[in-house]
Amino acid sequence: MLNDPITTRGGASYTGSRVIEGKPAIGGTWKRTLDIIVAVTALLVLSPLMLLTALAIAITMGRPVLFAQRRVGLGGAPFFCYKFRTMSRDAERRLSEHLRDNPAAAAEWRENRKLRHDPRVTLVGQTLRLTSLDELPQLFNVLGGEMSCVGPRPVVPDELALYGRYIDDYLAARPGMTGPWQVSGRNALSYADRVALDSHYVRNWSLWTDVTILARTIPAVARSNQTS
Repeated sequence: MLNDPITTRGGASYTGSRVIEGKPAIGGTWKRTLDIIVAVTALLVLSPLMLLTALAIAITMGRPVLFAQRRVGLGGAPFFCYKFRTMSRDAERRLSEHLRDNPAAAAEWRENRKLRHDPRVTLVGQTLRLTSLDELPQLFNVLGGEMSCVGPRPVVPDELALYGRYIDDYLAARPGMTGPWQVSGRNALSYADRVALDSHYVRNWSLWTDVTILARTIPAVARSNQTS
């Protein structure tokens, strides 16, 4: 169930029933206003591209077009994060077999929770990921208040413990469609580096920081594509 408690490895439990200690998300009204303006504008401009992307997925991979995964949000509240589907229907079986047969890939997965060469991702899915088009449905998460345009990278419950002493920094903000990790190296970063960037972002947040990261995101994605 979506409202089941999320328990970290250290024993802390977050039911998602309230923001920790009643604290609002960082940025307050100013950040939320920026989120709504950016999300509405992006949806109006990008809706034709999103429809074409959905059609391409339906033709090449079949349905469903969207993939919803349980992530940890503000104050530990669980939510379903939406993406365009980039993986095959038997993704979990492929991952399990790949990690079993490839020790190097298994080590990479333990270290970063990601794979540079992921056997689950289809050819169309690879293009969507390289261009970050797969993340466009998260604009609806932003409108719903579950995510922000800029914030910590949204994590699954099992990853939360990896934040260690920085866990409260993650929980103090809405996860972001983009963030300091996106404009500072993306997939080249280690998990520890991403945690450090998220923590620094939360502790030093300003509206100007969000605007700067938004402006840097598209060039950062383009550079990542060129080096992939």
